[in-house]
Amino acid sequence: MKCAMRLLSVRSLADAQRDLAALGIDPFSLRSFAPKMLYRVVKVDGVNLDDVALLRKELLALGGDVAVGRSGVEETGRTTAILMGSDKQMRKLCSFLSGFQLDFSTFANDLLRLLDNEANLQRHWHVGGKILEFSRRLCIMGILNLTPDSFSDGNRYRSVDEAVERALQMEEDGADIIDVGGESTRPFAPPVSELEELRRVLPVLEKLNGRLKVPVSIDTYKAAVAREAIAAGAAIVNDVSGFTFDRQMAETVAETDAGMVLMHTRGRPHEMQKDTRYKALVDEVIHDLRAAVGRAVTVGIDAQRIVLDPGIGFGKDVRGNLEILGRLSEFGVLGRPILIGTSRKGFIGKVLDRETTERAFGTAATVALAVADGASIFRVHDVREMRDVVDMAFAITRQMTPPH
Repeated sequence: MKCAMRLLSVRSLADAQRDLAALGIDPFSLRSFAPKMLYRVVKVDGVNLDDVALLRKELLALGGDVAVGRSGVEETGRTTAILMGSDKQMRKLCSFLSGFQLDFSTFANDLLRLLDNEANLQRHWHVGGKILEFSRRLCIMGILNLTPDSFSDGNRYRSVDEAVERALQMEEDGADIIDVGGESTRPFAPPVSELEELRRVLPVLEKLNGRLKVPVSIDTYKAAVAREAIAAGAAIVNDVSGFTFDRQMAETVAETDAGMVLMHTRGRPHEMQKDTRYKALVDEVIHDLRAAVGRAVTVGIDAQRIVLDPGIGFGKDVRGNLEILGRLSEFGVLGRPILIGTSRKGFIGKVLDRETTERAFGTAATVALAVADGASIFRVHDVREMRDVVDMAFAITRQMTPPH
């Protein structure tokens, strides 16, 4: 039998539904077929050996499978397992487990939440009384460094007016947020006092207040700076430490309606690159980001105000940065929008052998791939160029044209 055939690219339930609809499949059958076309691979840590035996038995009966790790089992009685099956098989497993005792019912609910988080592209972010919606347009965060020692554009603005004009130009070029920073957090950068940081950022924030239509973010890990910046008009706090450098930061932000970016790092800027070894990089970064969300929620911050950043270039080497970007879709487990900051960074220079000012194309590659893997916010220097990259990648991956 001679037939034309090809492998379909099915990355989401929406892709599956599109291909089925093109065949004229009726709506009832479409809902049945679509989950069968989407394959799921789920890693489960710390599962009891007896429990994983039941999981494997039931998933095998449904047509899936479970790979079971062996290292460390004798000491703890627990292991890591990888569950494999279609979306429909996973959901049937959840339905089966929900009728068991509490532990299995909880497992089923967690797995369903994971599947739903991964499939849900309707992400939004509450910032300063507004809602940024990412279902039809992704977000560009334009970088405004007011520092003499930034790795890329330090000492660029000689006056407050020059910095303000740059912010207005970035808005015109397509920025959805302006990120203002008064302290460099590049590797090995020395710390700056609160007073000096405020001296750099407050005059610019005050002049921008009321002139921009887009929200302003303050890039700081100091609670006192965040408090003054919000009073001067900032609607977002971008904390590279994920609330770990200043223990007052979480409470300070909780008292406002500001949005926040919680980033992963390991150590302060002057020391974070001294040890970039991890046992399991992505597992550890996800664990730490989940803990950061927990710290925020504990003090009364609504999770809808939180965006997460895996911290490219912060406590990671070149290989680590590439691994995070290559596995970025796994961060969907956290259930919050993901921000990526790769713009002109050192790992791009090392991969391509390019100086800081020659890394636009390398940055564009990372941004386009991050769009495909689910990132929602992109912190960049070259706003106009990266606006085009994000919008084109969005149009391809989501099969829709973003509004201008």
